[in-house]
Amino acid sequence: MNTPHNPDPEPDRTPGLEPGGGVPPGETPPGEASTSSGAGPRVEPPRGWSKGPLIAIGVVVVLCAAFFLAFAVLM
Repeated sequence: MNTPHNPDPEPDRTPGLEPGGGVPPGETPPGEASTSSGAGPRVEPPRGWSKGPLIAIGVVVVLCAAFFLAFAVLM
């Protein structure tokens, strides 16, 4: 039969801890790299809308307006 085991380390036996439980500088690795990524030049996405989506939205708006206008006239 297994006995329950606490997965947390014991602070008294953990190396690198100061008496208050803090960690001295240099004991942990930096949070992020100190150098910039050298993956090449950044390519900015094009700004603004292309013509295709604007035309599609315009067609939908005109069709909706025509539907409601025809509905109002016929009722």
